[in-house]
Amino acid sequence: MANMPISEMCLPPHLAHLLAARRLDTAKDVLSLPEVELMSVLDAGLPTTRAAVAHVSEAACPPCQTALALLEERVRLGGGGRLATTLCGLDEALGGGIPMGKLTEVVGPSGIGKTQFCLKLALLAALPEYYGGLDGRVVYIDTESKFSSRRMIEIGLKSFPQIFRQEGLAQKMAGRILVMRPTSLADFTKRENEKATAGFRQHPLRWALSFIKSIAEFSRIPVVVTNQVRSQSNDDGYHFSFEVDRKDGNNCAERFDSHLIAALGIQWAHAVTVRLVFESHSGHRFIKVAKSPMSPAVAFPFVVESSGITLLSDEGINVTGPEITSIRCQGQNVLAQ
Repeated sequence: MANMPISEMCLPPHLAHLLAARRLDTAKDVLSLPEVELMSVLDAGLPTTRAAVAHVSEAACPPCQTALALLEERVRLGGGGRLATTLCGLDEALGGGIPMGKLTEVVGPSGIGKTQFCLKLALLAALPEYYGGLDGRVVYIDTESKFSSRRMIEIGLKSFPQIFRQEGLAQKMAGRILVMRPTSLADFTKRENEKATAGFRQHPLRWALSFIKSIAEFSRIPVVVTNQVRSQSNDDGYHFSFEVDRKDGNNCAERFDSHLIAALGIQWAHAVTVRLVFESHSGHRFIKVAKSPMSPAVAFPFVVESSGITLLSDEGINVTGPEITSIRCQGQNVLAQ
């Protein structure tokens, strides 16, 4: 609700005109300013300033709902809006698929299958509704130059042959997928961040996170981001008390040296609504639902085929304890050794 336009709030005319004249266009513009600074911007007294804050707060505050009302709304909307992944077990665990209006993260080591998963999601989002898609447009931000049109068409031909063999339909769908290749985070955020006043500029990563979450929430669209992993050294400290059994002393610390963690930090981890961990161990690759308000932690073995990712079983494997937050690779769980 932070990006709710002032023009849609039905404020008293004199307040609406005052805010518009000062170019305070959203709830965030008004409510993020300290009271004294807002008085200066509005060139108004304390009563007028407090009235503006009160009216904007009331308009932007989401209405209270009972649990029963939320359940009935979910049933009415058929799951509350989801992009189905076509991986039945995963979709069931997520309540129907990737949620709209939320941030979903896919994290895992290089080469594990994250790009394959995202290419399939891009196709599904552009797919006509009568074939189970969203019939929408896609913005694919490719920061690592890994997007492959040829691979995407191959996945489409193998997954949806009845669609991709229709003349012109594959080209139509491909035309709905816009690929952006920023050279850096600064390049990605430059255009929008330049619009902000100097006093409100933020760290690029923090700003990008806020911007992406706002897009998901305001536009009610599914947003999926990928995250690489890195090794965590002892100097990094412990993010969670249960990640390491400290009773083991030095031996435990040695095991923790090679523990893989998401490259982006805790602030990013807390911001995402759903976290899917792609990992490999015991001779298989797994998609692990490590964070979701809809599901306990479960893992699904998968393979990468010409049609994209395929689950070996729709029955999720329950994940408990340190396994929930760990990211394993190449058959070695450093926490369990």
